Amino acid sequence: MRAIMLHEPGDPDNLEWTEVDDPSAGPGEVVIDIAASAVNRADLLQRQGKYPPPPGASDILGLECSGTVAEVGDGVEGWQVGDHVCALLAGGGYAQKVAVPAGQLLPVPGEVELVAAAALPEVACTVWSNVVMTARLTEGETLLVHGGAGGIGTHAILLGKALGATVIVTVGSDDRAERCRQLGADIAINYREQDFVEIVRAETDGADVILDNMGAVYLDRNLDALATGGRLVVIGMQGGRKGELDLGKLIAKRASVTATTLRARPLAEKAAIVAEVRENLWPLVEQGIVQPVIGEAFPLSRAGDAHRALEEGGIFGKILLTAR
Repeated sequence: MRAIMLHEPGDPDNLEWTEVDDPSAGPGEVVIDIAASAVNRADLLQRQGKYPPPPGASDILGLECSGTVAEVGDGVEGWQVGDHVCALLAGGGYAQKVAVPAGQLLPVPGEVELVAAAALPEVACTVWSNVVMTARLTEGETLLVHGGAGGIGTHAILLGKALGATVIVTVGSDDRAERCRQLGADIAINYREQDFVEIVRAETDGADVILDNMGAVYLDRNLDALATGGRLVVIGMQGGRKGELDLGKLIAKRASVTATTLRARPLAEKAAIVAEVRENLWPLVEQGIVQPVIGEAFPLSRAGDAHRALEEGGIFGKILLTAR
């Protein structure tokens, strides 16, 4: 098969479309004939040498895919050759085939096309595990999402509205703000021109849940934007790793700060998240309430161009890599 290989960390030109060995299905695994993968910001970090794969994972980039089951390993139940699936991966998605633990598979939901389904696993598992399982967002609460125009952000808008929350997002332009409002966001804030803390405080009693991809640079301001009893969940460090935490603010609001990652979790934890997503979120996708938001698609052989597009910041939603 062919795959995108990174022979040394660096810029997108270091991604090479080349021949590699086919994977095989070990016990508890299936092999997927990949229709499409997707580009995540973690892929950019791995390409730069800042986010190595966890022990035992493929060193091929790619944290999700969709496709057709081509091989079923020993001990796998509920899946058979020919099934259309999408999957959460620890790596290996930038290829024509991938082996994946069966517990990380999801059926392609409802009327979603096979290629488009590649845009779902990583965002669905990330948003559900953080916003619902960790932060316990409920109907009538306010959800603040930073990076509202990206893959995580657009999915969080749709899920937050489906759960009956007021959804506020921050974005980098008026155009992206308008597109987020069209998607369902109640308030979209251009952070280059507006102070999100002021707007959140003026329009609500504070954010009950904040999903933050920025990290250090937003830490103190996120505390200011939290409601009493609010829950801040940090899932990225685009704005730095180290910040100062004012415990007085945290205590006064009886609030909490949690930081999570998905890729490095044990297989059992990933399988539990996938199972919850399938049971609770997948019906919303099948009904068309939550759908993949796709900004652009590139052939897998042009993964470097896809990385440049994500780095430039002009894409709304997910970037796909098509393998067929």
